[in-house]
Amino acid sequence: MIYNKTIKALATVAFLALSSTQLYAQDLLARQAPVDRKATKVDTFALKSVIEREQANSAVAQLYTEWNNKYAHRATELPDSFRIDLRHFCMPTPSRVITSNFGRRWGRMHKGLDIKVYTGDTIRAAFDGKVRMAQYDANGYGNYVVIRHPNGLETIYGHMSKHLVRENQNVKAGTPIGLGGNTGRSTGSHLHFETRLCGVALDPALMFDFRAQDVTADYYMFRKKASHAGRAVAQRNTKNTVVKEEIQEPEVADNNQASVKTTRENTTRNSKQRSREKQQRQQAKNYKVKKGDTLYSIAKRSGMTVDQLCKMNGIKKNSSIKPGQVLKHS
Repeated sequence: MIYNKTIKALATVAFLALSSTQLYAQDLLARQAPVDRKATKVDTFALKSVIEREQANSAVAQLYTEWNNKYAHRATELPDSFRIDLRHFCMPTPSRVITSNFGRRWGRMHKGLDIKVYTGDTIRAAFDGKVRMAQYDANGYGNYVVIRHPNGLETIYGHMSKHLVRENQNVKAGTPIGLGGNTGRSTGSHLHFETRLCGVALDPALMFDFRAQDVTADYYMFRKKASHAGRAVAQRNTKNTVVKEEIQEPEVADNNQASVKTTRENTTRNSKQRSREKQQRQQAKNYKVKKGDTLYSIAKRSGMTVDQLCKMNGIKKNSSIKPGQVLKHS
């Protein structure tokens, strides 16, 4: 009798042990399922990222047939349309002050934006890419850097006081590439910033909003269509991602077209304003700030008021000035 009870007890214990093992195993599987789904999701993102990079590199290879350190830019054939990825960007400078826009200026084409920076301010790469040029041009860009990016753009950073990168160096968006300055053909410390596609200059303001310190959209759609030059349209795709679409005419050497564009731009300014600006440019001189200088002392030395000095340099009365900074005065 006792023997039978013992057998039954052992059988019950064994049954419960097997049952708990099965349940425990099922719990393990249940807990593992979310991990597996998460791993699959990560793998999918990684694969998607690899595919996007390969597609971008393929697109850039189709746009550019050569890599050289001889020319800052040389126009080649533009595609009929091309989508430029503006995500994962970095603003080249935190400055929000634009001193000169893209377009015809003083009888010649200004092919970038001039952004106010001071000598020594850090200039950063706008996107990931590879430095194609880091050189000096006494009659133009001064110390400048050209970076080719996987999104198809080449960005140019001019008039810097110093290079912080070398040619053929890979950089990430936000990498310091130079210091602000006043080198080359420049009348004051600033950053000259260009965006080019196949060597052709595009207005950086179509992609970068320096005042807002942001890009204008996640993507910029370039379309070459001369009959609708300069018309920009903001659209949204099916994923609600903002796309900036520009129908733009490439740079041309045709004097008639340049004349028409000049006439259209000149209608925004009257003759008195142009005359006054020209007179100010002719009279303007540069002064390099020394230790101990103040806006009042510089204005007094130049025979100007502080208000006039500030207006000429686009600064405020309470703005701080640094030794080495270059100011315009009459």
